Amino acid sequence: MKLKIKDICQTRVRYGYRRVHVLLRRDGWPINPNRIYRLYKEMGLQLRNKVPKRRVKAKLLADRMEPTHSNHVWAMDLTCPR
Repeated sequence: MKLKIKDICQTRVRYGYRRVHVLLRRDGWPINPNRIYRLYKEMGLQLRNKVPKRRVKAKLLADRMEPTHSNHVWAMDLTCPR
């Protein structure tokens, strides 16, 4: 059973234990998902967490320049008169 799990995980790298369980059930293995999870952990096949993408706002904050003299940086405040 471990060889079959390892084979599935090598061909499909992004599959977790739940999808591996579904594939094994389709192949006719009468197996419990808890057992798949235990074996998956024992073999060290945990999926890596995806690194979140950096937000654009944080990138823009780093690119801002500090003012060096007066009237160097301007800001606008838009208000609508009633």
